[in-house]
Amino acid sequence: MQCGFASVHLVKRILSALTSHFLDTVLIGLEATSVYGDNLVYFLREDAVLAPFNRKIHVLNPKEVKKFKEFYNDLPKNDYVDAFVIADCLRFGRINKEVYMGDYHYKALQNLARARYFAVCNIVKEKQRFMNVLFKKYSAFTQEKVFSDTFSNTALAIYEEFESAEALANMDLQELTAFIMEKGKNRFPDVIAKAIQKAVEVLTISPKR
Repeated sequence: MQCGFASVHLVKRILSALTSHFLDTVLIGLEATSVYGDNLVYFLREDAVLAPFNRKIHVLNPKEVKKFKEFYNDLPKNDYVDAFVIADCLRFGRINKEVYMGDYHYKALQNLARARYFAVCNIVKEKQRFMNVLFKKYSAFTQEKVFSDTFSNTALAIYEEFESAEALANMDLQELTAFIMEKGKNRFPDVIAKAIQKAVEVLTISPKR
């Protein structure tokens, strides 16, 4: 809501400047901020209030802006100064190429696809980290493949409820079966319970034996 309000307020200020100075062309510049500035660019491009005017929107490379700012070695670093420097870039004619908007209708889908890709990559990393920890706690589970899905509801409930393989090995088989049935609604809880206890037996054998 705040972003939308700010965009509308920006358009009103641009319109006020255009009408008060009897201008028919406006150059709009902003620094590239990955996906964060896309919505503003599309809004400025499509907004009906600015439709009667000749709009040219430029997305500047932050490195170019920083380089241009070096000519003003006495300027501090803040948003107002950065806006002034960007405006000066446009006034000097240093930026001539308008931002390409030919495929902007597909940009939202592109952003979603990119976000999904990074989310999947993070999930893969977190699962690998989880498997490393699980191996230290329940190495038999990773070796014997007790669960068809290591991250199923039943498996996750087992990892969370029992602190050690010994606790599983010493638990009453009927109680373990009931626990699995409650947490996972599995069709064969007794089979899984037996497989669990069989898998952890090797971890509970005393070194002397």
